[in-house]
Amino acid sequence: MEQTILDRANYWATNSVFDMATRSEIQDLITTKNDKELTERFYRDLEFGTGGLRGIIGAGRNRINIYNIRKATTALALYLREVHGSAPHLKVAISYDSRNYSREFSVAAGEIFSAHGIKALMTSELRPTPMLSFMVRHFQCVAGICVTASHNPAEYNGYKVYWNTGAQIIPPHDAAIISKYAELSRYEDITYVPVEKAKKDGLFEEIGAELDEAYFKKVSTLSRRKEGRANFKIVYTPLHGSGLYPVTEMLKRFGFENVLVVPEQSQPDGRFPTVKFPNPEEREALHLALVLAQKEQADLVMGTDPDTDRIGIMVREGDDYTFFNGNQIGCLLVDFFLSATRDAGLMPKNPLVIKTVVTTDLQADIAAEYGATCEETLTGFKWICGLIEEYESGRLKPHRKYVCGGEESYGFLADSFVRDKDAVSAACIAAEMVAYYKSQDMTCSQVLDQIFQKHGLYQESLFTMTMAGKSGAETIKKMMTALRSSPPVAIDGIPVAKLRDFETQKTMSLVANQFNDAEKLGFPKSDVLQFILVDGTKVSVRPSGTEPKIKFYISVKEPLAKGASLQELQSMKKNASGRLRRIEETFVAMAKT
Repeated sequence: MEQTILDRANYWATNSVFDMATRSEIQDLITTKNDKELTERFYRDLEFGTGGLRGIIGAGRNRINIYNIRKATTALALYLREVHGSAPHLKVAISYDSRNYSREFSVAAGEIFSAHGIKALMTSELRPTPMLSFMVRHFQCVAGICVTASHNPAEYNGYKVYWNTGAQIIPPHDAAIISKYAELSRYEDITYVPVEKAKKDGLFEEIGAELDEAYFKKVSTLSRRKEGRANFKIVYTPLHGSGLYPVTEMLKRFGFENVLVVPEQSQPDGRFPTVKFPNPEEREALHLALVLAQKEQADLVMGTDPDTDRIGIMVREGDDYTFFNGNQIGCLLVDFFLSATRDAGLMPKNPLVIKTVVTTDLQADIAAEYGATCEETLTGFKWICGLIEEYESGRLKPHRKYVCGGEESYGFLADSFVRDKDAVSAACIAAEMVAYYKSQDMTCSQVLDQIFQKHGLYQESLFTMTMAGKSGAETIKKMMTALRSSPPVAIDGIPVAKLRDFETQKTMSLVANQFNDAEKLGFPKSDVLQFILVDGTKVSVRPSGTEPKIKFYISVKEPLAKGASLQELQSMKKNASGRLRRIEETFVAMAKT
């Protein structure tokens, strides 16, 4: 084992700045000569990424624990003081989800801010990410933290960092905070004020009903169509997360009285004992909800992840339940909300829809139908909400008013009073949508087919390869390097027309089997490659910024579906599914070479 790693481990095993349990945990690894585990815990600092922290809970530099929470929060506090100087009355919002140690980590963060003369406003109970975003804006805070690891497995926790706009941090703030985080090497130099003293000093306050009511009133303004409420039955699961109260309360305020909650998954539990992953993107996570829905003959199944920013849905169609992927949910919600907003006479001048570069282009086609501009951003809602801010602040002209938008990872946002994806409001709009279509004797699948007949068929899939630890990170890096140095000139027999490299900021056209620079990309740098084929099919490759994964986003396009019969459309869907499978196999083969 490297001496550097052993030295770092001994520091954690012997320094009195760490509690006895932490020291013993590391000393046991040293005594038993568990070199592999020591290497994983100490080969690097837990990375403070562009959105914050996320990692496995445990002792060590490369683990999420109260000491690294304090370290990261110190970096944020130092940067806030650099930006605002000695200005008094600075406030930071803090919320947390149901994960293990989430409340303890939230209190620890608040104690750090108090030591820097910044008041911490923390939710008195667990509250979702979108409510934290709203909280930052409502209480005019300079920043915010939501302690969560989103939909990761139970052994993870972390936190997301927000700026005064209510959106997650983007350049230049992220780089500045990361730099300060990297400079903090001695944990004994980190200072904090114990929470009880901070409360007495007026630098720590817990927030409850005032936040809830303000947020609920704003979400209520998103209701557009009232049809179909009677006898409409919903099964909802918060997957042991933070969604139970806000989602059920808002469904009630939207007029949905018949809402059943999956009893085994209703209460917050950071162990997530009933699911492998608390992720509504996975059909398996909704299994118990489906069982209850089948028993009760419910019309709609909905699930949210632990911090309630993603939503998964299954809709009763005939005697079965149809599971919709993130792109399909996004297209259905964008089409429904735009049409309902137009019909209600609420469509603003210069309406704006925003999606990410890995999200289906069908959203852009739908937006155009309603006279809305659709713009693209990098992957992640922080970029969507950053663009919203650019328009609403007047820095981007002409002025456009954001109406709705989303990303393929089951995220949707209507209006802009929240600046992150919001599964609370999305659940209410989805319920309203399905109920409305039911009142019109239509299924969501039929609505999607009509959209395809208008705009062309789009079929998408997301293929993910998980590669954990130090060796996994190195493998992912090698895969991206290989794809850049020797990019394929054809995929599934279809020639590549363009290659967009968001790292080098270049779009390259394929001419005579050679990629030549064509134009500069107008996006911030990001480790993403996007292959655009001559038929409009798109394949995007991207290492995850929050998990040890590399992701392949595949979108097959069939423009001939415009005006096609339903029989022809079904045949085209079958062909598109085959192409999706073959393209996945192509990239799996590339990854193994």
